[in-house]
Amino acid sequence: MVSLANLFEGAKDLPIERLMMDSRVAAPNSIFFCMKGLKNDGHHFIDMAISNGAICIVHSDPVETFREGIVYIKVENVVDVLNRVADAFYGRPSGKLNVIGVTGTNGKSTIALTIKNILNAYMPTGYIGTISIEYGDVKTLPLLTTPEITQLHEILADMVDKGVKAVSLEVSSQGLEQARVNVVEFDTAIFTNLTHDHLDYHGTMENYFQAKSKLFNLIGPDKTAIINIDDPYGRRLEQACSARVVTYAINTPATYMAKNIEILFDRTNFDLHLYNEIYPVQTNMVAMFNVYNLLAVIAACHENGMPMEVILERCKKIEHVDGRMERIEEGQNFQVIVDYAHTPDGFEKIFKFADDITPKGKRILAVFGAAGKRDTKKRPILGEIADRFCDMIILTEEDPRNELPHAIAEQIAKGITKSNYSIVEDRYDAIRQALEMANEGDTVLILAKGDESYMYREFGREDWIGDDNAVREILREVVLIKEENQ
Repeated sequence: MVSLANLFEGAKDLPIERLMMDSRVAAPNSIFFCMKGLKNDGHHFIDMAISNGAICIVHSDPVETFREGIVYIKVENVVDVLNRVADAFYGRPSGKLNVIGVTGTNGKSTIALTIKNILNAYMPTGYIGTISIEYGDVKTLPLLTTPEITQLHEILADMVDKGVKAVSLEVSSQGLEQARVNVVEFDTAIFTNLTHDHLDYHGTMENYFQAKSKLFNLIGPDKTAIINIDDPYGRRLEQACSARVVTYAINTPATYMAKNIEILFDRTNFDLHLYNEIYPVQTNMVAMFNVYNLLAVIAACHENGMPMEVILERCKKIEHVDGRMERIEEGQNFQVIVDYAHTPDGFEKIFKFADDITPKGKRILAVFGAAGKRDTKKRPILGEIADRFCDMIILTEEDPRNELPHAIAEQIAKGITKSNYSIVEDRYDAIRQALEMANEGDTVLILAKGDESYMYREFGREDWIGDDNAVREILREVVLIKEENQ
């Protein structure tokens, strides 16, 4: 509980128990912030907020009716004030943590969670992102990739209370545009790459880049930026960033550089060049894009004080990130990979890996769709990429929201000109058909959902078994049937 007088200069000495952004949720003795969203304006819900416990209203537009006993505080920018108040209300938690922010189109989840898993051996570390929220013995379902302002500071405060010393945080472009992390005290910021995604929201790649750049405007010269300079946007960021810049790359001279890369189906080896030293790296992570991810992880852990020898030892057997390049084995004689890839760049990388590991004369089969109400421009591009590599494509639902899955699939199919394809709207049935079609030596890719345990439909979230669990369940049946028929 915090006094209102400690949050606003000259305000009454009233006890504040909660911060309210949603007027529908009961929150006694709370401050309601009149936020303006794309669809709703909090100024229209002041009465509801008061009925649900708000005793203070923070607003930017004029208020027509003032209720007795309620404190009204007019400000120029409600979002800026919410950031400042949330930080103070929860005891400025980010300043008590070593905060590592990870942004970019692809790789955020793998990098952020792997940093947590490795750095945790050196200092108690938490993770907030698309996959989950994890720290100590706490593991909960994710909120948004980057939580809303009050949620984020509340989570960080609980981490501090539980003895966490560092946190690895995925920072989305929407989160940056919506100023959700404006008062978070980042110590390290990581840029992975920038490729086609979220253009329904940002409009252009330049706008998308400018949104990502906001993270690096939040860190000063005494902080560290870790940037992939094989990416052209990374090179731009390197030149513009005022923080201490550390780079990583494979093809461009960089602070952390991978050379002599050997990628096998179940492991990867490479030489890490760091200043005047060369370190042999062995890891169970596979695919070229994971070399980039691992370079970012190594750099983040090392720049935050972890000895290189300890980092490299832990790289040998990295805890698997569910739904990311997850190879599933249930006794079948073909390869099955579940991956979260859902962007053109992600597709290029996962299909290239599948092409590398699939024996000549064997087939690549893929199951995927595209999210409803999101970036419609990329749909035929996804189809075109899959068409270059696949022998069979099954198009299915993927968070359709209020669009028809069949209509989305038809838009994807515009990019398919040579491969066989079918549309199977039910995702479970689509996965089943692909696994039943697969023969010895083939590779089956189940893409975009990973281990997500929900499906977005018109009415909101619906429970979904998760691609990883669906594959395991179906494979056990398929393998058993094939064994019985032999």
